[in-house]
Amino acid sequence: MQHSSRLPVLLLPLALFAFLLAYAGAVDARALPEFTELVKESSPSVVNISTSKTRTTGSSSRRQPPNPFEDFFAPEREEEEESGPRARPYESESLGSGVIIEADGYIITNYHVVEDAQEILVRLSDRRQYDAEVVGYDRGSDLALLKIDAEDLPVARIGDSTDLEVGSWVLAIGSPFGFEHSATAGIISAKQRSLPRENYVPFLQTDVAINPGNSGGPLYNLDGEVVGINSHIYSRSGGFMGLSFAIPIELAMNVVTQLREDGKVTRAWLGVLVQEVDRELAESFDMDRAYGALVARVVSGGPGSKAGLEEGDIIVSFDGQEIPTSSALPPMVGRMPVDHEARVEVIREGELREVTVMLAALPDQSVRQRGQAPLQEEQPETADAHDRLGITVRELTDEERAELDLDEGGVLIEEVGEGPAQEGSLVAQDVITMLNQKRVDSLDTFNEIVSELPTGRSVPILVHRDGGPRFFALRLSDDD
Repeated sequence: MQHSSRLPVLLLPLALFAFLLAYAGAVDARALPEFTELVKESSPSVVNISTSKTRTTGSSSRRQPPNPFEDFFAPEREEEEESGPRARPYESESLGSGVIIEADGYIITNYHVVEDAQEILVRLSDRRQYDAEVVGYDRGSDLALLKIDAEDLPVARIGDSTDLEVGSWVLAIGSPFGFEHSATAGIISAKQRSLPRENYVPFLQTDVAINPGNSGGPLYNLDGEVVGINSHIYSRSGGFMGLSFAIPIELAMNVVTQLREDGKVTRAWLGVLVQEVDRELAESFDMDRAYGALVARVVSGGPGSKAGLEEGDIIVSFDGQEIPTSSALPPMVGRMPVDHEARVEVIREGELREVTVMLAALPDQSVRQRGQAPLQEEQPETADAHDRLGITVRELTDEERAELDLDEGGVLIEEVGEGPAQEGSLVAQDVITMLNQKRVDSLDTFNEIVSELPTGRSVPILVHRDGGPRFFALRLSDDD
């Protein structure tokens, strides 16, 4: 009897444990977002876009090196390239996505979806099909505005990507590999991402599974509002590998407004080339932490040049906004109106200074890229700096200086041996134009600066390599 009377008491902990498990499961279920209603409400405003274009094959066509940042083209149905010398045209097709932003037929998509297309066909969720025309496009942001002849179309609700935080849930709808109105979900992995050749777009990075054919499709928040336009993936295989990138919707709508009002997109321009400030460079400039955008070149005649910005300046604030990384600066500048007077704070020679820059319109080609000039037959004077840096340098010829667009100064590295220069990643054919925040006006100036370099800490050195300027950090030990 005693044993049976204890049984309910023994079962109480088991019952409590089962209850807690059930409660925890209910809490977890409530914590996960529900996307079914969002998909139902949003899908009608998402369109499938197919294009046809004429391409040319032949041995003269040049294949580009692989780029892990891929556009979302669906695999194009193309014929094999001819091996013969004569090129011939052929038809190709591609697929993409888009989103309706106005009931009378205006649609946003990526420019690369419709680039050079002879025909553009838009298919709605109810299977209706329309021929589309390109109202305008912007290569800089990879956006295009299309128009179809239709009325009373379902329209997407436009949101605000600035309200998103890293970890926020988002959902994409598009046509991966031609499978229309496919929905995939994930989170915002990062914001303000800068990609190669995309300096003026602060991308949203997500882990949403998107693939070729999603290009130009919308990215939604949990309220069913469009917060981005899917544009790129990071892939070594051509398919989804966990990283995707979307254009913030505020930038996209600004582009749309300019295309409709002016027929083109105008961006502001500061007229400088910048690079990241890493820990070693921050130390070399006597900064307590790594942040800001290091000015590696000031374009002659540009807004920055006219305002007095200098190479070696570290831009830490633009119009009241701190610059956490160099990639944050170009989008900030690009969003500003032309002829805006911007307050730019820079660190120069260890001191914080403010410069007012009158922004100008970004030229079609603001900086002409230049290759490294070949060595000339004349033999300029050389100097051996092996004692401290481990390099041999010489004066530049007039032809080399013109090729690099240098008015004066600079020395060319002929040899790199063991020493601080090699440890600092300098190589032969680098052209040194600034050392320890001092201009290298001549060979004599260079030698004088080298002799006065401090030991035990990093100093900045500016070199021209492969047609562009870049800062490195050199550290001289007490033995140098």
